[in-house]
Amino acid sequence: MTKQRGSQPAILFALTCAMLLVLAASIRYGAIDFSIPDISRALISLLPGQPDATLEQRIFLELRLPRAILCLLVGASLGVGGTLMQALFRNPIVEPGLVGTSSGAAFGSALFFVLGGLFNLGANLWTLPLAACIGSVISTYLVFLLARSREDGRASIVMLLLTGLAINALFMSAIGFLSYIARDPQARSITFWSLGTLSGASWSAVQIVAVSTIGGTTLALRYAKQLNALMIGEEEATYLGVNVNRLKWIILSINVVIVAVATAFTGVISFVGLVVPHILRMMHGADNRFLIVGSALTGATLLSLADLIARLALRPAELPIGIVTSAVGVPVFLLLLRRRQYVF
Repeated sequence: MTKQRGSQPAILFALTCAMLLVLAASIRYGAIDFSIPDISRALISLLPGQPDATLEQRIFLELRLPRAILCLLVGASLGVGGTLMQALFRNPIVEPGLVGTSSGAAFGSALFFVLGGLFNLGANLWTLPLAACIGSVISTYLVFLLARSREDGRASIVMLLLTGLAINALFMSAIGFLSYIARDPQARSITFWSLGTLSGASWSAVQIVAVSTIGGTTLALRYAKQLNALMIGEEEATYLGVNVNRLKWIILSINVVIVAVATAFTGVISFVGLVVPHILRMMHGADNRFLIVGSALTGATLLSLADLIARLALRPAELPIGIVTSAVGVPVFLLLLRRRQYVF
């Protein structure tokens, strides 16, 4: 058992406060700064009987606010996905996309960009996330199909990880090919999107990602105790009454949905799902009941901070958020490895 370094309610309360503080900064600062009175007037304009919103207020309500909320939801999805995958594989270096989830979602979305342009396919509220989910399901299924043993049909952890690396490389090369054959606007969209971006945030995207994030996190909490049992080994978990094979497919399905939907709207964002569980284990050990909730809060906070940096570093232009998360995530992860204070 790990040494407990703080009570769960106190840590979760502190994480919630940190998330709200970062959210307040995220909606205030950017290419255009909004004061508290500006924000108040913009929100009041939504009430019945109030004058129509001004251009500045519409920028806040239709661009800044949905972007800030979408960033929270995507960060929560990636944080929860990282916790689930590390618990499932009992490996602290696994991230949500390691079994092909992110690359499959990226391929599905890139394929839709190209085919939509070639055949004039119309897009609606569900088209892009559906394409991303299909790509994720295909890539994850390929990983499990190729990693299965010929003797007993089971997939070992090592084979899953190695096969996942190969499938990721395959799908990323396919994305490169699609970028090569695409017309200039499509290729630019694929390239910018593959680096991660929140510039296309909208209230429709917020609604869809909210459903997948909140639903997936709630469902994952139901299996937190089973994941705790799995940490001591598959055979031991089976003795405790856990259906390990069923648990694997449920957790993988949750991860595919929440990560694929988030990736469909923001592109590939790395290191959030990898670093967040490490930070939380240093705070309060490896209880997945705490880690799932804490990873949602911490992932939302860290991604919002990264988005704030991306918007302020070169304003009024902005950096792709994936560049910021990688630049910050790599040294943080290496520092955590050097300190060797995580326990799994």
